[in-house]
Amino acid sequence: MELIISVGSDDVDPGIREHVERRLRFALGRFQRHVRRVRVRLEDVNGPRGGVDQRCLIVVSLAGRPNVVIDHLDVEAHAAIDRATTRAGRAVARQLEQAKEHAGGAREPWRVNR
Repeated sequence: MELIISVGSDDVDPGIREHVERRLRFALGRFQRHVRRVRVRLEDVNGPRGGVDQRCLIVVSLAGRPNVVIDHLDVEAHAAIDRATTRAGRAVARQLEQAKEHAGGAREPWRVNR
């Protein structure tokens, strides 16, 4: 799983990078063989003015499936990362479950084999 992290126009703080990597390993680790690349973009939308302006955008590229895109705004960067990675894990699980149902030939409830 390739991980690309960027923060606005600045370099990525090592503490933030470590936090993002740890949260992504926890949220996506069990799907590692399906995940090709994860791009994380962190930015302060309003600059020094404050408010709910810490954005965490996550794009998960899956093998043979559409990308999963999560965009979350929060007051603090760590909170935005935590919530976005949790949502990404749930979205990837849902995407892969749908793929499994379609590939497995799930039967329509009204169709009966005789």
